[in-house]
Amino acid sequence: MGIKGLQGFVARVCPDACRTVDLREMAEKHRIDRPDFPPVIVVDAMSCIRYWYTPESWACGGQWREYLAVLEDFVKAFMAAGITLVFYFDGVVEEKKRDEWIKRRLQNNKEIARIFQFIKTHRKQPGRGMFIVPSALPTFTRFALKSLGQKTVCTLQEADFEVAAYGLQHNCIGILGQDSDYIIYNTCPYFSIEKLRLDRLVTVMYSREDLCRALGLSLTHLPLFACLLGNDVVPESLLEGFWRKCLVTSPHKNNSYNRRTNILLAVANYISKVPCSYSSLKHLEEMLPLGSDKTLLYRGVESYLLPGQQSPWIPPNATNCQKISLQQQTAMCQDKEIFQLAKEQHIRSENYTIFNILSNGEIECSNSLEDECDTEIPGQALIYRPARQHIYSVLLESGKGGACPLVKEWFVYFGNPLQQPELIQPVQPSVPGGTPNLKTLWFAKGPDVEKQRYSTFLACFHLQDRMEELQALEAPVAAFCCLLAYLMMQVSSLSLEDLNAFVALILCLKGKSAAQLAGLQLAQVDSRGVHLAAVFVRGLTTLLMANSACGFPFRMDDLMPWEVFDGKLFQEKYQQSHRGCSLEELLERNESLYTPFQNLKSFICKACMAKKRTIQSRPRGNGFITGTQQREFNPRFQQTHRSSFIPPYHSQMRGFPWRNPQPQGREYGLGHPDRRRRFYLPPRSPR
Repeated sequence: MGIKGLQGFVARVCPDACRTVDLREMAEKHRIDRPDFPPVIVVDAMSCIRYWYTPESWACGGQWREYLAVLEDFVKAFMAAGITLVFYFDGVVEEKKRDEWIKRRLQNNKEIARIFQFIKTHRKQPGRGMFIVPSALPTFTRFALKSLGQKTVCTLQEADFEVAAYGLQHNCIGILGQDSDYIIYNTCPYFSIEKLRLDRLVTVMYSREDLCRALGLSLTHLPLFACLLGNDVVPESLLEGFWRKCLVTSPHKNNSYNRRTNILLAVANYISKVPCSYSSLKHLEEMLPLGSDKTLLYRGVESYLLPGQQSPWIPPNATNCQKISLQQQTAMCQDKEIFQLAKEQHIRSENYTIFNILSNGEIECSNSLEDECDTEIPGQALIYRPARQHIYSVLLESGKGGACPLVKEWFVYFGNPLQQPELIQPVQPSVPGGTPNLKTLWFAKGPDVEKQRYSTFLACFHLQDRMEELQALEAPVAAFCCLLAYLMMQVSSLSLEDLNAFVALILCLKGKSAAQLAGLQLAQVDSRGVHLAAVFVRGLTTLLMANSACGFPFRMDDLMPWEVFDGKLFQEKYQQSHRGCSLEELLERNESLYTPFQNLKSFICKACMAKKRTIQSRPRGNGFITGTQQREFNPRFQQTHRSSFIPPYHSQMRGFPWRNPQPQGREYGLGHPDRRRRFYLPPRSPR
């Protein structure tokens, strides 16, 4: 989180501490000074993500191919300068930061409610001032950077600590991010992502030494300075009385500064007069109203000490508490081989949430762009909970006898106050032949095991009976269909029009470049389409979790949103489908897509019918209907004309155009009772 107001304070009051630097020149100097060490910048990816996401559209679910191109350009700019990047991502939410995490999530809920109100009122996306990163952007950014050949690290503890430690230990030329804690750590230089000019590789470096000179402090004062201003360890609420005392005695009070600036100056003045010793720290702890925990200040200062560092505020023989708390002996998984592999994959950003479950049985999911006023669509956290329960069972082997531990979930959805974690019971999936153990899924080899991995994965989504049909498809399309079938089964309010939009999306997306998708213009934005997009993208993370748990029956690259989803394209297909357009228009007049469209749609409907779920037609129009159109698209009028899609009994998935097409000769309709266009597709020979 950093220290509130510190970075702005440095820029306004200590401008000498903000130096414009040329990263190419710094890299060249580094090569001369340290010829044995290539120039490396360690990147705090979580604080950079909102600066990386530059596509114009952000509310419709994410412009993933555009975003991937942005990341590729970012990486190439540094590679051209001979600079290696190492990206760090938060892998855990530490217990000491849980309250702050909850506070931010509840605040985000309010921001999201305002976004939906804006969309409903203006039928367009809000301006950048209301920007929220697309759902699951941090998760997929990790995998995007890996796909671009970059070293990515998922942390085992607080990310800023690991970033600062890596920068110090590996002689990096600097840290790139946007977190004022990097001004406090005694590590390599700190560069601003916000001020970065990528075309010239020029940015602002915040100098700790110059800041200290301006404030009359030394580098050893900075950790205590941060704690007495309020940080992740010491809450600001405990410091108000102390600040008032400092303001009274401060010679630097300036009426032209705001209160926070004057507080920073006053606290610096106070600390500059305090002897640097452990006894001084103890005196401060007794003076402050720290309640029952008198060690807050001590722990706060200690949290800034990197491996091998000492501080006059901390006794030299004290044990540094910045050690990894996720230890094997306290883990839910007691198998050392499984635990070690999960940990290694976690650090290398190869799996998703698996280590968090196996180590301490606790996971979290941040906000999604969901409309709390839409009571027809449950929160994505609830939609995918049955799948997660099966995944937990696979990981914790709940069917092997004995009490299976509950998993703590901190998932954000409307109606969850986040006052405590929800305790979720693992539920054994219905795998033909029984659920294999983790040793088999993760370590065994051979075609039989590959089949077990695939069937266990499908069982998590209640599709274990559809394996042969899904295996006939290209992997990204199979994963897409798996998720879509699950979604249609779980959410009874989803309609044929929604199904048509999703199927048209996956077919029309193939072959479209980032530039083509960037050029797509939307006349309006539908709030329900925005909501559905967020739910679907969150579903992709559930696929990642299941894939990680089941021993990777899919390549992770095949489950990425840039393979199967685009926000604007989905919004276009959603509106076209609910408007009742022709199949030609929906599929962009590409006749080669007609057969696969009906085959994929048939597969989803058959999977749903097997679970006694019939998908109904419920066109919603386009929101601008007037006059004679009103009756045609009025939901009450449509109620009496509602239809459902009955898949043909012999329709086979092998009709998909890029793998094993089969002859098709059926008449199909798009699903709109009043606008159905019937056509005949001649049989096609297998290629």
